[in-house]
Parts: sequence; C-alpha cells; structure tokens
Amino acid sequence: MAEKYLAQPDLNFIKEVRELGGESLNKCFQCATCTIACPISPEDSPFPRKEMIAASWGLKDKLITSGDIWLCHECGDCSDLCPRDAKPGDVLSAIRSVAITEYARPKFLAKAVNNPKALPFLIGIPAIWFAILAIITMTAGDTMTKIFHGVFGDILGGRFHWAHAHEPGVIAHADFFSTWFVDLTFVPTAIFATLVFALGLKDFIRNIHENAMLEGKTNKKKIEIAGFLKALGKVIIPVLKHDKFNECEADKDRSTPHMMVLFSFIGLFIVTSIFFIALYVLNSHAPYSQINPVKWLANISAVALIIGVSLMIRNRLAKKDTQLTFYKDWYILGLIFILAVSGLLAELVRLAGFKTGAYFCYYIHLIAILNLFLFLPFSKMAHFVYRLVSMAYAEYSGRKY
Repeated sequence: MAEKYLAQPDLNFIKEVRELGGESLNKCFQCATCTIACPISPEDSPFPRKEMIAASWGLKDKLITSGDIWLCHECGDCSDLCPRDAKPGDVLSAIRSVAITEYARPKFLAKAVNNPKALPFLIGIPAIWFAILAIITMTAGDTMTKIFHGVFGDILGGRFHWAHAHEPGVIAHADFFSTWFVDLTFVPTAIFATLVFALGLKDFIRNIHENAMLEGKTNKKKIEIAGFLKALGKVIIPVLKHDKFNECEADKDRSTPHMMVLFSFIGLFIVTSIFFIALYVLNSHAPYSQINPVKWLANISAVALIIGVSLMIRNRLAKKDTQLTFYKDWYILGLIFILAVSGLLAELVRLAGFKTGAYFCYYIHLIAILNLFLFLPFSKMAHFVYRLVSMAYAEYSGRKY
C-alpha cells in the first residue's frame, strides 16, 4: 500500500516564489508540455511538470528536498513552448533561490542577499572595513611593524615582515592595503563560506536521498561515501564541458559565456593559490613581472571573465521580454562584472604610474571580492555547488538524466 502524504500548503512559500521570479506560476494548467519539451529531463519521474504542481500547491518541503529542481539548467525550452507562458524555467529558478536560503546559515544573510534594500549594508560594511585597514596600513606602518615583530617575531623566526618588500619607486598595492590585512580578511572568509556550504550540503544530501527513496527514484537504502565521491568524479567533466547546456535549444548560446566565467574563476583561483604560496612559503614579494607565466594566466583569466560576464549581461538584456531577470540575477552579474573590471584596471592603472587610481581600483576590487566570497553560499552562485551535488547523486543512484 502506498504511503500516504498529507499536503500542507505553504502560502508564504508561493508568495516567495512569485517574488523571486516565479510570478507566472498561476498561469500553469498542467498540460505537461514543459516536461515533453525538456531535453534533459529524466525518463523516470521527469520534470518540471511535477514541480509546477507542487509549487502551485505550496508544497515547500517537497520541493526544497528534491534534487530535481537542481537538475534543471533553465535552458528555456520549456518556457518557449509553454502555451500559457507560465515560464517553468523561471519558476524552478525561483524555487532554487528559496532552497539556497533554506539550507544556508545564518538565514538572515541569505535573505539580505536577495533584498535590494540590504545592498547598501552589503557594500557599506566591507567598504568601511577596508577603509580602516587602508588607514592603518598607510599611517601606522612603524607601529604595526613593532607590534608584528613583538608578537609574532619569535614564532615566525623573523622570516616574515609586516611590510612586504619591493623595489623602490614601484607602485605596490601592499603599500595601500597590507597583504597581511588582506589575507587575514579573506582566509577566514573562505573558511566561513566553506563551513556554511558544508552544513547546508549535509542536510541537502540527506534530504534529496530521503526524497528519492520516497518517490522511487533510487533503490539504494543509504549513501556510501566512496560510491558518491566516485559518481562526483564522473560528472565533473560533463559539468566542465557544459554538456547539459549544449543539449538545450532555446538558450544554447548561454553555454559559451558560462564556460568562460567558470574557467576564468578556476584560472584566477590557481593564480591566487600560487602567489599565496610564493609569498608565504618562498618569501617572494609582489608586484610580479608581466612576463611571469602566472601573470599571463591571471591577465587572460581576467579578460575572459570580463568578456564572459558581459555576454551573459547582453543575453539577459536581449531576452528581457521572454526571460525574466530579477534582482538576484543582476546582483551576481553586476558583482562579477565590477570584480573583473576593477581587478584589471587596478593593474593597468598601476603600470601606468597613477598611484591614486591604482589604489582606488584595488579598493573597489577588494570590496567586490569580499561580497562575492562572503555571500557565496547565499547568492545565486551557490547553485553551482548544489547542482553539482545533485548531478552526482543522480549518477550515484543510477538515474538517467
């Protein structure tokens, strides 16, 4: 006998979905065209029709515990062919935003990221923080040197210095923001974001497994870590190649800019890691020569990031009549664009010998980076992590997607 399910509609959830981009939800009359049109929908328990039904009924718990909402790549085929213009892709995107908020902790940060009224605080607090660090770096160098060597000198064996050395007369961003201040800001930020993701993913994986067992999507009783990691390894290459994006018809042009942004971030992560090791292990100080191969990778990644995010913005503007764009979309696109442009300008202006301009661009760059990584688990960028895990679970459970 099938297990009984007592529907408990959540009207606030319906309201939230509509506010986050699913305002066309009430147009759906369950014709199933969306499910038929979707090129990447699984054969067993396909989407997005069942998600549209659940959203219409306000079944929040059923939706945010489902991995299927993440298998959708919002390619637009379903929305283009919907006879009622219900835009299932936009509805599922809104549901994913709700899910990100539910799994993220603390929730008030997730709600702030999706609230345009909170933007001045999200920008203002990092701006004040970095302004304070800049003032200390530029006016209290001697004092900080005494404190640094007095407290840490013996521990570090005198190998490291408060002010990182560089050639005289060279403009260096470290003279505006001490490298120590920068790293003492971003290392804890990275740890915080990682912990938030870890806590959220722990609940997420448990929930999607329970949902899969309940709906007959898997015959596995428990998740074996080794098997899941193996499945994760199998989906990495298809994700990097954007195979699922390329199966879509309506928005196939999204694939290239998405890949450019993804690989740009990977390149910049490699660059940051190498320079971090160079500074704190090899005691090699910036600024580095422009003929350094790592600098080449940094510059190429920065240019590719600007081009990629610009194409994404252009595509959004070109399809504004058919693809709804909300604050949560513009927040992340604008943030990445500002991050990329300010970073490249900080270098170019520095090379041009304009110290004030170089410092200002670097200041904006640091604010953008902190916003991106501090709020990474709460913004639309988090969908990459949850989608990757969902695809890995589908692979692990033997479900064709």
